[in-house]
Amino acid sequence: MYDSDFLNSLAQSHQHTAVPLPAAAFCQLADQLLEVLFPERAARPLRDADAIAATLRLLQDDLAELLRVVPTAQPAPQLAAALLASLPFLRDTLLLDAAAIVAADPAAQGLAEVISTYPGFYAIAMHRFAHGLHLRGVPRVPRLLSEYAHQRTGIDIHPGAQIGPSFCIDHGTGLVIGETCVIGAGVKIFQGVTLGALSVAKQLQGIKRHPTIEDHVVIYAGATILGGNTTVGSHSIIGGNVWLTESVPSHSRVYHQAQIHVTRSQDPAEDIVFSI
Repeated sequence: MYDSDFLNSLAQSHQHTAVPLPAAAFCQLADQLLEVLFPERAARPLRDADAIAATLRLLQDDLAELLRVVPTAQPAPQLAAALLASLPFLRDTLLLDAAAIVAADPAAQGLAEVISTYPGFYAIAMHRFAHGLHLRGVPRVPRLLSEYAHQRTGIDIHPGAQIGPSFCIDHGTGLVIGETCVIGAGVKIFQGVTLGALSVAKQLQGIKRHPTIEDHVVIYAGATILGGNTTVGSHSIIGGNVWLTESVPSHSRVYHQAQIHVTRSQDPAEDIVFSI
């Protein structure tokens, strides 16, 4: 049915491929850690400090076991211990993110609602998990977690992106943040925003290709900001549908002025020249 060259080629691919990652287990563990940090997301809150400590020990052991299949510079048990030791700082940072969303969104009914239901908060939380792994040189797993959050929320954040505290994603569907993007504190971003790269040759992938967004910037829906040399100064507002490839100073207001024409007709049916 198949010729031998095709089968031999596939056989070589199977023999030389990297060990498959237990993707579902990594994603489930990240969700479990988030439920321990934020009982608003848990089906059943833990009863006391001893139960929390025991659960975290089990999760640390599970993480160490999962990391054994990933080639890392640090032994898996030490790496898992270091990651779990960072949880207090991670929780404090995520609480600042949640508070920023509550403060910015008139529809938000409080921290519990944001933490338990908002896709923007979930995407930020998974990014901060993934970024911690990325900083420690763990291959493949950070991107696995970021793609898991992308599938669930429509928000695509590369694990290499550096994002400061009090980060607010409003709605967020279609949001893209590239690998070398640097985002300061108190930034608010709406849906459909792209913080991307100008076209560069593959051999230049190690350079900074994505923009820098300084503190307290607001970027409205549909804006596109490109380039590693592009900096949006602090306290600036970038309007919807703006296309930006050059830096702007602090306290700037950048907007796209659309041309909308409104006409009146005695018979509106005369203007219908299309069908769906």
